[in-house]
Amino acid sequence: MNDDDKWIIANVIDPEESRVAILEGGRLVELFAERMWERQRAGEIYKARIDNILPGMNAAFVNLGEGRNAFLYLDDAKNAEIKPNGEIIVQVTKVARKGKGPRVTARISLPGRYVVLLPGASDIGVSRRIDESGEKERLKGIARELVPDGFGVIVRTVASGVDEEVIKEEIGELLELWKDISDLALKMPSPSLLYRDAGLLGKVLRDELDERVSQVVIDDPYDHKLVLDYISRHSHRVQPVVELYARNIPIFEHFDIEKDISAALERKLWLSSGGFLYIDQVEAMTVIDVNTGKYVGTDNLRHTILDTNMEAAKEIARQLRLRSIGGIIIVDFIDMDYQEDKQKLLDYLEELFKGDRYKSKVYGVSKLGLVEITRKRSRPDLKTYMTRPCPFCANMGWVLKEDAVAMDIKRFLRKVILSSKVEALILEAHSAIAEYIGNHFLSQWAQEFEKALFVLQSKELAWDKYRLIFQGPLDQALYKIKLLEEDGDLVVHRAGRS
Repeated sequence: MNDDDKWIIANVIDPEESRVAILEGGRLVELFAERMWERQRAGEIYKARIDNILPGMNAAFVNLGEGRNAFLYLDDAKNAEIKPNGEIIVQVTKVARKGKGPRVTARISLPGRYVVLLPGASDIGVSRRIDESGEKERLKGIARELVPDGFGVIVRTVASGVDEEVIKEEIGELLELWKDISDLALKMPSPSLLYRDAGLLGKVLRDELDERVSQVVIDDPYDHKLVLDYISRHSHRVQPVVELYARNIPIFEHFDIEKDISAALERKLWLSSGGFLYIDQVEAMTVIDVNTGKYVGTDNLRHTILDTNMEAAKEIARQLRLRSIGGIIIVDFIDMDYQEDKQKLLDYLEELFKGDRYKSKVYGVSKLGLVEITRKRSRPDLKTYMTRPCPFCANMGWVLKEDAVAMDIKRFLRKVILSSKVEALILEAHSAIAEYIGNHFLSQWAQEFEKALFVLQSKELAWDKYRLIFQGPLDQALYKIKLLEEDGDLVVHRAGRS
């Protein structure tokens, strides 16, 4: 795989969690994940009820249902009537995170592969990433001709070079979708969900599938067929190879993605040269410290510092995408004495962020020698998605969430089951994790795998550690469980043919 090659790897075989990874040049650069039980995804449209108006904040709280309130800036609802207990159509723009509720807007947008339809607007825009002025004018003319009054449209980057008929067909589909949503809004009470965007894999394909994508690998036969159909309809240039992954080793493990995910949760990150980064995330901002570490250079101190900073800049751009870090980012690069070197670093950062779909801005070097960056928040960051405050150290540290450990265990069990013919498995895990699996997943897993499963509560194993202590015939598993129960105080969760 060369540096410009882009692969999409989809781990969607488990109904509890879908994950899609983007690899560039063989390295993980972005991870999208979605759990079955999580609510309020960005893009959802609701008929909401206005619960509370806050004039001092120029905002309102609106009820989306099931006791969930969202924050609405009144500037995002200028054409709507805002009054207590009134009704309003809103769309989620930011999902809930770190104790904050979701943010919504009354400015609705319906994204397609080539255009984004804007009901109630009148603007006709074309992506800034389309450089050729003639192509911009062609696309703007097509959009202006096809979009009726009362609608705006934004033409996306991938529309460059696409035939008018293809764009016309998609605009027609989006107009029909908005009619369906509007009709449903007239019938439904408030609060109600009116529209949910495409599933995770569909959204990633819509946003990430471009001419650089050479390979799409999926581990689920049903989704494999859906992807083949999607690409045949929407990829009008060179089509990527679409592969169904059917090996025993889990797909993310096969492509070394799991270890990159684990590394992305750590505070310290080593650079290939021997330098390293400290990445500290707090509520208000993210602070990154760059260190030379073991790197001593080959020429002189100036070049050593610049080389380390340039390597760090490239890795920082990757980590912000991978960890889905947004907001304010402060980077303490190694001090540079020459203005020429500082400018070279800033120019390189600007170039790196051009490949980021989420808008980033580099503000230069401050008087304290810090580089200030802002990046648009796209979704909950990876650490928030996968971890929780540590229950053992007064919330000073963090541990993986129970469902994250449970899914790791499920993927391990699948690998074992596919690699050998067994009737039953006995696994040992931390007491809290074993109880969580027993209460939420075990019966479903036993039915899915068609095996008898036993999970023992351990007082010795660490929070995210587990071990398989038996695999084989069911009668032997039952006998082993009986001996273990006779030997001491043991809690066993069981499901399947037992």
